[in-house]
Amino acid sequence: MLSPTALLAITALLSLMMLFVIGSLLRSRVPGVREWVWANIGVLGALPLFALRGIIPDLLSIVAANALLMFSIAAYYAGCARFLGRPAHWHALCVAIAGGAAAMLYWRYVTEDETMRVVAVSVIHGTADLAIALLVLRHRPPNRRRYNYWLTGTLALLFGAGHTLRGILFLTTPELQVFSSSPLSIALMTLGAIVMPAMTMAAVLMIHDAMLASAEDAANRDYLTGALSRKHFDALARQEMTRALQRGWPLSLILIDLDHFKHINDTHGHAGGDTVLREFVRMMRANLRDPDVLGRLGGEEFAVLLPATDTAGAMHIADRLRMRANQHLVTGPFGVCHYTISGGIATWHEGETFEQLTMRADRALYAAKISGRNLMLTDVLPADETAPEAG
Repeated sequence: MLSPTALLAITALLSLMMLFVIGSLLRSRVPGVREWVWANIGVLGALPLFALRGIIPDLLSIVAANALLMFSIAAYYAGCARFLGRPAHWHALCVAIAGGAAAMLYWRYVTEDETMRVVAVSVIHGTADLAIALLVLRHRPPNRRRYNYWLTGTLALLFGAGHTLRGILFLTTPELQVFSSSPLSIALMTLGAIVMPAMTMAAVLMIHDAMLASAEDAANRDYLTGALSRKHFDALARQEMTRALQRGWPLSLILIDLDHFKHINDTHGHAGGDTVLREFVRMMRANLRDPDVLGRLGGEEFAVLLPATDTAGAMHIADRLRMRANQHLVTGPFGVCHYTISGGIATWHEGETFEQLTMRADRALYAAKISGRNLMLTDVLPADETAPEAG
């Protein structure tokens, strides 16, 4: 059976290793990593103080050591909150840490009561673990792997339950002592020892998941405008066609061109043209629905996929976008630029390929161009006709 001192030494080594691992991810700029680093630093600061109990003053080995552990779990919670885009509530966390430290002072120097110190610490850590579990499980980012978040939440719940059990056992077992060599004491110390290394490993998994998601998102987006790349847009369009077939709902496509874009580049320069494209995409996102998909096909040509939208609905959306563009003034060092857009609309027919759907929308776009531009038209040509690309 490990002695309490050996267990603390092993925990310190594990925490140091995890500190190096989590510290190596500071350059990732993922929110929350800094707080998780500080959580491990707090544990590394507390463990030597615990190990020196009886050698150094109790103010350090009991009060300061427990305060550092409470800071560590608070920092871990704050890291999770920042990682998930939620408020960290540092004011409330600091109040909890101060309350815990006051409890340590009271039950050491006013009324010596080790049991109540353990109960107080168990309540604080158990509550923090429960809060971490609820935070991670309730606010998991969409389209992320569930495993990493369920693992973190489950570990937090288990550790919270362990701290609760620890407090109950100390209340109901008078002979139980923190640093005794009894199997039960060692088991409870082991539970506390593995909390931060295990939770840090779970945090590393969430960080890697976020980094992979960020890399995938960058690969799937046009670097200039942030709209989906043509390749990813095509892939999502085929998925939506399958979903539309399964659910029996309509699916429409709008192809959009910025009118006379070459003139915009010639007048305002390519930097001005790039600004117009970026602002156009920003305007589109502000006026599209959540399920709608916006992609850049190349140059000044964009596509919008409209799930669960028939031709009439697509025409309504397209004309609204056209009016918003007509009212949109883009300003920059180049001055002020006014632009208009033209578009072609096609609604998918069962059995039709995405290439055929795109061809019909392109025919309608071409018709809008030759009809004077600043216009949205639906595909009305026979399905077997072809038309030159819109220019």
